[in-house]
Amino acid sequence: MKTGNLLFSEMLSKSPKSSGEKLSDHAMIGQLNSFLFDATDNDAVERHDQFYRDHKLLLVLFRVLAVMPIQRTSPGRMSFSWKSSATIYAFIFWTVMTIIVLIVARERIQILYTTKQFDEYIYAVIFVIYLIPHFWIPFVGWGVAGEVAEYKTSWGKFQLIFYRVTGTSLQFPHLKSTILAISVGCLLCAFLFLFALSFFLEGYPLWHTLAYYHIIIMINMNCALWYINSRAIKTASTALTTCFQKEIVSSHSSDVISKYRMLWLYLSELLQSLGNAYARTYSTYSIFMFINIVIAVYGAFAEIVDNTDVSRDSYKEVGLIVDGLYCSTLLFIFCDCSHNATLGVAKGIQKVLLEIDVRHIDRKAKSEIDLFIFATEMNPAIVSLKGYVNVNRELITSFIATITVYLLVLIQFKFTLN
Repeated sequence: MKTGNLLFSEMLSKSPKSSGEKLSDHAMIGQLNSFLFDATDNDAVERHDQFYRDHKLLLVLFRVLAVMPIQRTSPGRMSFSWKSSATIYAFIFWTVMTIIVLIVARERIQILYTTKQFDEYIYAVIFVIYLIPHFWIPFVGWGVAGEVAEYKTSWGKFQLIFYRVTGTSLQFPHLKSTILAISVGCLLCAFLFLFALSFFLEGYPLWHTLAYYHIIIMINMNCALWYINSRAIKTASTALTTCFQKEIVSSHSSDVISKYRMLWLYLSELLQSLGNAYARTYSTYSIFMFINIVIAVYGAFAEIVDNTDVSRDSYKEVGLIVDGLYCSTLLFIFCDCSHNATLGVAKGIQKVLLEIDVRHIDRKAKSEIDLFIFATEMNPAIVSLKGYVNVNRELITSFIATITVYLLVLIQFKFTLN
């Protein structure tokens, strides 16, 4: 098999030379795929797909929860089929859980019509809202499983190309142990949270928690999944920058700069495909968190204002505060890890490019540096949920501003009623 450098030399020799004939970035990525990857390389992808092996446990848990029925059907390839055993199991599991959820929802909704206490009403609303994500699963899980499978397959291709370009395999230090700890933590948090509810809240039977376990675990695991993907992309960008910095010190060849430019574009495209593949999932996820935060904070504030005796049912206010902090934390992790991933992809490679001493390189290499910098500016590393919203720290401030407005309106409305 040809080495990565020889393949790139052959590819560059066949590329258009004039500036008017230069390929677009997406065309160059396609050319990178055609020269460094073909259908016979599935076994090679399997050998180098360390990311899949490290986060395989997470994928298994999502299949067990019937959320994302994708499978490793062949070496180096993830796929989804409506007729697969994983999808059939997901449908059966979801149907059985739907019956339980509907029974519990019926009793929870009855509380809304019978209770006259504000705190019980708020809790009833929150528990009804927590049941809603179950009915989203076919739309936000199965409906995007094909796109998610394609995104996961792209990770394997990227790691093989990374190896052939840099000569080193991409590694994710401590990722497997981190995923194991996060998975156990998600399960324990769900069980402890629901057991505490049944213990502290009057009129909340223990069997009602059966309808919530898979939902709470799914919410926690979705946050963990986004964190793991963002962390993996940040790790890949750091490794790419390190390899490029080492190679550019020994050789200022235009071929070296060109191949790393196309590898960086592939990574940038991988980051963008993350947001596109999970757009439905995390759009509904954000809406769910937003509604919970508004209701929980409003309920806690109203309880504190109404109750002059601070010792009376104080745990109920604490429960609402905990729910608000829980949703706020998950929402912050979702936005912050995306911000860190995009920052790592963009800033690291730009710093290396700007540190190159252009006085000691030829004109062709200078042109490649200009193209590389231009590519980083014209293809910004962003996570967008199919164009509806960019996931970064600015999204956090936007949520805070909107939540504040809604809370002010609700609090004014309550004071008016009083």
